[in-house]
Amino acid sequence: MKIAILSRDKTLYSCCRLTKVAEYRGHYIQIIDPLSCYININSESPNIYFNGKLLDYFDAVIPRIGISASFYGINLLRQFEICGSYSLNTSIAITKARDKLCSLQLLSKAGIDIPITSFVSWNENTKNLIALVGGVPLILKLIEGTQGIGVVIAETYRSAESIIDAFRITNTNILIQEFIQEAKGCDLRCLVINKKVVAAIERRAKIGDFRSNLHRGGQGYTVDITEQERKIAIKAASTLDLEMVGVDIIRAKRGPLVTELNISPSLEGIETISGVNIANLVIDLIEKKVLSSK
Repeated sequence: MKIAILSRDKTLYSCCRLTKVAEYRGHYIQIIDPLSCYININSESPNIYFNGKLLDYFDAVIPRIGISASFYGINLLRQFEICGSYSLNTSIAITKARDKLCSLQLLSKAGIDIPITSFVSWNENTKNLIALVGGVPLILKLIEGTQGIGVVIAETYRSAESIIDAFRITNTNILIQEFIQEAKGCDLRCLVINKKVVAAIERRAKIGDFRSNLHRGGQGYTVDITEQERKIAIKAASTLDLEMVGVDIIRAKRGPLVTELNISPSLEGIETISGVNIANLVIDLIEKKVLSSK
């Protein structure tokens, strides 16, 4: 079987682990930089070029598309799908999940609890925006962002007003979200593959920060999740039609709340902490999906 990984950095832990496992199981695997590709769109023979050379057919594609290459990477992935390749997460599912506003709307429609969130026209009064999420402290997030980038906390009314007004001036789209004090800078990363939570860790923010992301200096620990948390993570993945996703959950007084969906979760932290061979599970799923389609 021929497998492509769409990634801008072939040295990343996740790419190396997936490559090692795939090759061990007898598959050919190639890491492709999306920004080094161009596509030919036509009804008779759609194709893809990489570094100026026509790419052969790939049975499957593992998209690991970062924010910097999001628009081009998603459209390139769609071309792979048009050419007949199975995608671990489809271009449509990634488009919905990468847009934080869209994903939160779909989660709430499905009855999945999330932190109170507001997104309104910039003509709205700042005071009303702050009141919508229960006052300060509050969280402000860029619509597109990952690994804790573009996420800030406003602890006072004055700082919240200043940050919101600054975003308004630059016409930047943001989400304003309630701050869950009782979470104390901790969340759960539940990794869902093929409608199963295959691993989960607790992430704790470093001292002086509220973001628990491991890339921002947070620490990861083994954790036992509840059956309710397990069901919520699976439902969140299914709601956005994602075969593999990291579902981030915080434990609030009113119950578990889904805060983020990561469509390209890093394997390093969760494999190291949980001891689960995630890369093997990914290749196993791809084998089953490709074989079942033939």
